[in-house]
Amino acid sequence: MKKIGILTGGADCPGLNSVIRSVVRKAVMEGFVVTGIKNGWNGLMDGDMRILDLRMTSGILDRGGTILGTSRVVPPFEPEKMKIIAENFKRSGMDALITVGGEDTLKVALDLYKQYGIPVVGVPKSIDNALSGTDYAFGFDTAVNIATECIDRLHTTAESHHRIIVIEVMGRYTGWIALEAGIAGGANIILVPEYPIDIDQVCQSLNERHKRGKMFSIIVVSEGARVKGYSLESFGPERRKSRRSSNVSELIANLIEEKTGYETRVSVLGHIQRGGTPSAYDRIISTRFGVRAVELVKENLFGKMVSLHNNKIRYVSIEDAVRKRKMIDKDLYEISKVFSG
Repeated sequence: MKKIGILTGGADCPGLNSVIRSVVRKAVMEGFVVTGIKNGWNGLMDGDMRILDLRMTSGILDRGGTILGTSRVVPPFEPEKMKIIAENFKRSGMDALITVGGEDTLKVALDLYKQYGIPVVGVPKSIDNALSGTDYAFGFDTAVNIATECIDRLHTTAESHHRIIVIEVMGRYTGWIALEAGIAGGANIILVPEYPIDIDQVCQSLNERHKRGKMFSIIVVSEGARVKGYSLESFGPERRKSRRSSNVSELIANLIEEKTGYETRVSVLGHIQRGGTPSAYDRIISTRFGVRAVELVKENLFGKMVSLHNNKIRYVSIEDAVRKRKMIDKDLYEISKVFSG
């Protein structure tokens, strides 16, 4: 009988509970025992674990967050913590560890596998969809749907008040949410980290819209986007009055008002994008990921991450999955320009 550990690390997102549920279901079917590790890597450092069974994981498919809790601890920066994690894992009697998380969590799993021989299997979670090695990570579809609904709602306010609204979505390094939600929500301008922002070009596009009688505009921007020639500290308190300048959306709004005179407002969606009920699609792929993760354990295929390719569940090495971030689809970005302005 194999004993499998499972933890969820990094930021929470919809679909984590779906993975936990499917791992437990599949493991019980195979005659395995599942140990739930609390609060990400902290649970292995503190020995905070408990056995998971069918009763405990029943009814969690549609719940957001994670019943195991999570944390953003990244132990590789502290070798002593990595050593504690490895020792505690070996003392626990677990035969394998399923790590559910994004880039940082999977990098920790990879280090444990390579340096300490810990048998790990990764499950990709990323609302940014920035993990290489998989077409989609769960959490992304839900985030796009939430952002699209917010864009739809802000359209009416922008049109009613003849305003420009800058909507900031998550995406520190890649612009997947901004791109797909922007297209789905009918945004007039989409700004992403992959392409530095030319603010004069943005203002020119807004001016052209106004000349055509379009007195409002929706701009969607990723939190990690950068404006050419400006930093987030470009606007001191005397220039921005009561506004904050810690977000790129605030900087863009200030620049637009200064350069065009158009009334501009900001809406930062923030954590709302990764909270709440997972979409049907995220429930399905996270369930499929969980089942395949247990199969990899059964087949003794470690150092691997389950992945989605052409709607088929496969696997890749964790090393390949975290080697580089997956940038936005250039063809899709070009399509978005057809509807800009």
